[in-house]
Amino acid sequence: MLKNKVFYRGINLGGWLSQCDYSEEKLNHFIKESDFAKIASWGLDHVRIPIDYNILENADGSFNENGFARIDWALEMCRKYNLNTVIDLHKTAGYSFDNYGESEAGFFDSDELQERFYRLWEEIAKHYGQYSENVAFELLNEVTDISYIDSWNRISNECIKRIRTITSDTIILVGSYENNSASSVPALTAPYDDKVIYNFHCYEPLKFTHQGAYWTDAINPKNRLSFDESNITPEFFEELFAPAIEAAKNNSTTLYCGEFGVIDIVSPEDTLKWFKTINSVLDKHGIARCAWSYKEMDFGISDSRLDDVRDELIGYI
Repeated sequence: MLKNKVFYRGINLGGWLSQCDYSEEKLNHFIKESDFAKIASWGLDHVRIPIDYNILENADGSFNENGFARIDWALEMCRKYNLNTVIDLHKTAGYSFDNYGESEAGFFDSDELQERFYRLWEEIAKHYGQYSENVAFELLNEVTDISYIDSWNRISNECIKRIRTITSDTIILVGSYENNSASSVPALTAPYDDKVIYNFHCYEPLKFTHQGAYWTDAINPKNRLSFDESNITPEFFEELFAPAIEAAKNNSTTLYCGEFGVIDIVSPEDTLKWFKTINSVLDKHGIARCAWSYKEMDFGISDSRLDDVRDELIGYI
């Protein structure tokens, strides 16, 4: 479905409307029209725009039209350069996937915060549901702990139910726990309808793609590992994705890999090898994908360090 809808090969605009300092400088100048033109020139068909709730909401929960105006502009640029758009709610009131520097808490235990989440998505749907041919919705970025999954299944289905009273055709992406791991996809309930797609992220093996990362305790940031030392093969990804592929098949839906990438500590040559290997499996199974990330954020595809390999690398997104 996503391939036919032209949400097949994309790139994230991370660090613009999410995971940022929210300064006017960042919001107004981090992403420019020339960036949309460049992404289109790479032959990609969509962008994923992570956006935090506080861009679209004021502190009291009322809506901030300036925030919606930023999405309006992004969609205008996407239309101009023939790109489609995934609107990804990267952080909601009471929840963030990233505890590093974040103080959000309580979402999964609070009816009030959950209602605020529903209202925000209803408002997003009112603004952008009319563009269902070109705009998809991703309900929430990276549910973390397995203990949240029962609540998340209930919340996501209620949210989709409310969205569907406004737009019946918009593709909606839903991921599972363990930061949208492929192995956790089977824990999701059956899709609400035939336009709900299972979403996962892939940065495996983390000891390779995140080496040196200070924001996770899953690895030793001092360790370094080359591609050839990491035993990364197509078979590795086949096994990793198998539970998600089976769950999608059993529930008559498809898959979207909303984030995948390699930290800038890794050499350009090894980065290229990783992208080539994961791409061979994504393509084999027709899994739509969106690379992390376009610019900076420790993973920037457009950054100068990749100048010598970028032309080839883009072919593996």
